[in-house]
Amino acid sequence: MAQAERAAELARLLDAAQAKLAAAEQSTEEAKALAEQLSEAEQRLEAEQAAADKLRRELAEQRFQAEVANWKLSSIKVARWNRLGDAIKSGKSNPVRLAKGLRGAAKPVKRPTAPKRKPVAGAGKAKDERPGAAFQATSTTRTLNGASFKLKPFRVPTGPNTRPHLTAAVIADPHAEALLRYEWRQTTGFTPRDFARVLPLEMPHLLVVESVTQGPWAEEITGEPGDGLRALLAWCAERGIRTVFWHTGGDVAAYAAAAELFEHRFTTDLTVAWPRLQFGVQPRVHNPLPLAGGRIDRVLTLDQLLPGHLAYPDVLTSYRWPAAADCPPGTPQWRLAEIAACGTPIGDEPDARRAHVALRRAYQMGTMTERIDELLDAIGLPSARATLNTSVLLPVLDPYLMEHALAQVAKQSGVDQLIVIGPPEAELRVRDVLPDVDVIYRRPQPSMTEGAMLNSGIDLCEADLVAVMDPRDVYGAHYLSDLRRAFLFSTADIVGKAAYYAHLRKPQATLLKQPDAEYSYLPEIAGASLLARRNTLRELRFADLTDGWDEVLMRQCRTDGIKVFSADRFGYVRVRDEDRWLLGAAHLVEYGSAEPHALI
Repeated sequence: MAQAERAAELARLLDAAQAKLAAAEQSTEEAKALAEQLSEAEQRLEAEQAAADKLRRELAEQRFQAEVANWKLSSIKVARWNRLGDAIKSGKSNPVRLAKGLRGAAKPVKRPTAPKRKPVAGAGKAKDERPGAAFQATSTTRTLNGASFKLKPFRVPTGPNTRPHLTAAVIADPHAEALLRYEWRQTTGFTPRDFARVLPLEMPHLLVVESVTQGPWAEEITGEPGDGLRALLAWCAERGIRTVFWHTGGDVAAYAAAAELFEHRFTTDLTVAWPRLQFGVQPRVHNPLPLAGGRIDRVLTLDQLLPGHLAYPDVLTSYRWPAAADCPPGTPQWRLAEIAACGTPIGDEPDARRAHVALRRAYQMGTMTERIDELLDAIGLPSARATLNTSVLLPVLDPYLMEHALAQVAKQSGVDQLIVIGPPEAELRVRDVLPDVDVIYRRPQPSMTEGAMLNSGIDLCEADLVAVMDPRDVYGAHYLSDLRRAFLFSTADIVGKAAYYAHLRKPQATLLKQPDAEYSYLPEIAGASLLARRNTLRELRFADLTDGWDEVLMRQCRTDGIKVFSADRFGYVRVRDEDRWLLGAAHLVEYGSAEPHALI
């Protein structure tokens, strides 16, 4: 009986324990379900917050664009040419009113201040998503032979984008990311775990994956492709997003399996049978803009120039630091091109002429903008972007200078249109000398000044850039192509030369004007070296003067806040019989021709 009672008690206890276990299991399942619901709710909340932030940003951008449109309209209303038109229209039947209106229109009027983007309300501290905003140099100290040097770091530019209409999701190491980020709107930083949440915030047109060696995607693309990579590519396929694999280093066999999953494959390796996509210089960061503190007066080896601990933004600072870089045999071609594009002489001694030729060749080898054009053409996406097409304004006051002037234009590359204002014989002659250029000829009135001739020609220009050339001066074959390059890395609307060579015929003297004025924003440049955005010149116009129209134009630029950039000293020679002002303001180079110094 006692045993039976104990057995019954044990059974009761066992049933109670099993009931508690079942309840615990049910509680666990409920807790798990609640956790999943909480996770889903957090994801939905995060997505809704991101969507709300995006809407706030879009609304703020629309408001900003409306402010910009109003500002442009106000700027047009106060522009001198518009006020002159209003004065002529309102006073055409009243000479007194016309004279009064013209006097008022001739007075400079301060332009309205351009609107600035404001922080988005309610979104917290806005993240600066401009390209380069999060990639500023930080390591400002360098050590050479035990001595410490503090550098003012190169400021990585935050734009603009070459193709703002195109969005790319990019998985790349810091070097490639720095080359690509200015070519389109770029999304980075997503991982195998969160790409499905991050990428829809700004739906990409293409996915570019480099053969990365670090980060969360490195294991996904080496050896057997990971589940995260397969999921990412499937996600892209469902949405029609083109996928590109770019092999830039390492054994291609390690990436072959992953690369086969992509629609398109490119490589920098000449031994790999894939289409080529080589590195190119990125004008936004590989350019001759100097460091604030200037260069050190030393020639550095590559090891001294680039110690292994530098992040890529700090590498861009180092490129601009030495007087010259002594690079050993076997240095990668892309590295040499980047150093040369930063204006640093390559060799065991500084040489400005050799450095300028090397810079020119680095750009001629191809920029990343041109490389991306090739990529987009290959995968079937539009590569539309702004151009540097050029119209040339050539006023010829002296018929005896016509042949010389046309010969200077004929040397240039990239001239789409030539506007000639000059003697009657120029009309037929120019078509013989420049048969492949769109030529427009205009005969000037006898009393027209050079400024008036330029004004009559500016409205005929159709290209994005307009150059003014002086029939008296000498221009090298690379003159225009060198000047156009400055628009790739500067934010100026007018580019020209404040540093240049000059030749005075009577004393047979060659002079160098302002050698320290290269690659800098300055109050003025020589009018005969002017290359400007067409719309800027149309708004400014030219003063009705033969001598000094460029000085008036530069004063107007300072008044209106228009940026003027001085490029290199080469490719142009100012030629005059004599010029006392220039003789007193420039350095004497030698008695003899200036062309061997200037034309390289």
